[in-house]
Amino acid sequence: MSENTLETRTAQQEVFSKYIEEFLDYLHTVRNLSPQTIKAYRSDLEAYKRWVTREGICPLEITHRQLRHYLLELTQAGYTVTTIDRHLSALRTLYRWLSTTDKITNNVTDALEDPKAQRRLPRVMKDSDVDKLIDSCEDTPEGLRDRAFLELLYATGARISETSGLDVEDLDMNQMQVKLFGKGSKERIVPFYRQAQVALENYLEQGRPALLVKKSNNRTHALFISTRGNRMSAAALRRRFEWQLKVAGIDPSFTPHALRHTFATELLSGGADLRSVQELLGHESLATTQIYTHLSVQRLKQAVHQAHPRGGTDS
Repeated sequence: MSENTLETRTAQQEVFSKYIEEFLDYLHTVRNLSPQTIKAYRSDLEAYKRWVTREGICPLEITHRQLRHYLLELTQAGYTVTTIDRHLSALRTLYRWLSTTDKITNNVTDALEDPKAQRRLPRVMKDSDVDKLIDSCEDTPEGLRDRAFLELLYATGARISETSGLDVEDLDMNQMQVKLFGKGSKERIVPFYRQAQVALENYLEQGRPALLVKKSNNRTHALFISTRGNRMSAAALRRRFEWQLKVAGIDPSFTPHALRHTFATELLSGGADLRSVQELLGHESLATTQIYTHLSVQRLKQAVHQAHPRGGTDS
């Protein structure tokens, strides 16, 4: 271990900054992670770099105890377990890469334990709220677009980022299915129902052409376009979702991901097997999908309590 002087720390921090850039490039070129994921990695690692600089720690020689202290500071700062777990995951991936590329001799993150806490169950929307949300869309070009967008989210469980990246060619209207590109650009085919097909047809035949007129060159492959005729970003689609929540008078704390959660829970409650739901959602791990089984069981219990003659009794 080198001597922990100001000169040594400064030199290590400069090298560490260079390594972070190389690591992020590796995530992009080798692991093919999405720009949003890489942005999250950068944010977490920049926060960590600021901390080691402030504490006067050599980041390439950090000890297990020092790293635990960093996680403790995140806890004391009020970060949620999910956020701390994300920070830890970023550090683990970075230090594993540093170890495998022989930039460090000891991976200090190997001995770290995950933050212990009960995992929060995803929030789902009631059927009546989903209906209100979709029915709140007007018969304007923007409204036809929003209805198609919401129907597609609910019909496929797509992520908002996946929806933003869709081109018209990714839709197969005859087969009623869509080609989605998930994390790491992994492709999956997901079917959709008749109502979604109708909403998409109305948008493609009436709404999209009207919006496209406003674009100077009148050419784009993007499925969902703005009032200026450009592809809508995930943030823009999220704002439209929030707007429709307001119009429909629904709890404004819901996010587009709630429709994904609702999609998965509805399928499991209806008898779909876990593996099929995993494939439809594009989850790499079955454990990620299993959390929805808790939700479907909860809904079944609620149905029994409401419908069974003795459901309201405590005995």
